[in-house]
Amino acid sequence: MVVTTTSTIHGRPIQEYLGVASGEVILGANMFKDISASFRDIFGGRSGSYEEVVIQARDIAMADLVARAEALGANALVGVDIDYESIDRGTDNKSSMLMVSVSGTAVRIAP
Repeated sequence: MVVTTTSTIHGRPIQEYLGVASGEVILGANMFKDISASFRDIFGGRSGSYEEVVIQARDIAMADLVARAEALGANALVGVDIDYESIDRGTDNKSSMLMVSVSGTAVRIAP
């Protein structure tokens, strides 16, 4: 399946617009990743453990998006947008979950 953030696919005319498709996922990072990230906050540097969660969440959301587009009969997605959001849990605001949502227009393109 062709997936692009652009509204067209060079050399592949859109034959039919099938509707909006989306994929969403909400993942939490465990306590050990939170502790590791706290040290990174103090000393600086990248948080590999959180980066893994972001990548995993994006991959799951994209897979859901493609599956929903295929269910509509699409062979491509155009105008794909990826959004990341932090969802605070509880009143302490020290623990949060990551939400990734992706959406795009499911289309049928010429072979």
